[in-house]
Amino acid sequence: MDALFTTDNFIALATLTALEVVLGVDNVIFISILAGKLPANQQARARRVGLMAAMVMRILLLFSLAWIVRLTEPLFSVLGRGISGRDLILLGGGLFLLAKATIEIHDKLEGVEGERSAKVAPSFGAVIVQIMLLDIVFSLDSVITAVGMADSIAVMVVAVIIAVGIMMLSAGSVSEFVQRHPTVKVLALSFLMLIGLSLVGEGLGHHIPKGYIYFAMGFSVFVEMINLRLRTPGVPVELHEPYTPDPPHH
Repeated sequence: MDALFTTDNFIALATLTALEVVLGVDNVIFISILAGKLPANQQARARRVGLMAAMVMRILLLFSLAWIVRLTEPLFSVLGRGISGRDLILLGGGLFLLAKATIEIHDKLEGVEGERSAKVAPSFGAVIVQIMLLDIVFSLDSVITAVGMADSIAVMVVAVIIAVGIMMLSAGSVSEFVQRHPTVKVLALSFLMLIGLSLVGEGLGHHIPKGYIYFAMGFSVFVEMINLRLRTPGVPVELHEPYTPDPPHH
């Protein structure tokens, strides 16, 4: 536990928790949409169960990826360089984050509103099952981001637990803030691209010190806070949301 309470780990924990919360907003919105298909007396319970399922999924994926990343024995060679299980995970995860962030930014800015809205049977069991299945997809970018940003599995798990706790307590206010300031969402997605690039570099044997990444992200957040403070109120920018509630049936 003493190793957990270091300056580097505190910085990693704070940065990762904030990023997990912002990146988890889509998950909260999607869970709320699915839960909204249930009777009113079941919606709050479905949201709680959905977020708890998301937390469990992320922690399980964290432990599995953290174990694979320790596999440093070369499996095969490419151009004279040994490629291990760790390298494959880092390369695959980095490329996944780069693709995910690029696609998400495109969908937010130029995509079609509601093109991936879900159709589910209006039963509690069906909603929870679909939430759990899609949580795996939603968790991948979160988990790979955690692996790319922190060196301690304890820091990753604590960040996920804190982030999910914040989302459970303040899902509405967090979602409203990001919806009101869409540049925060785009900034978080750009951070995914930065982390993805660092993971690809790690997988190819080029270590990028985490401090450089934290500084770049912190400076970008500082500039964004100044922008939010000084920006003249005008016509709000609205990002496209791929998951929107189905229109009511008459």
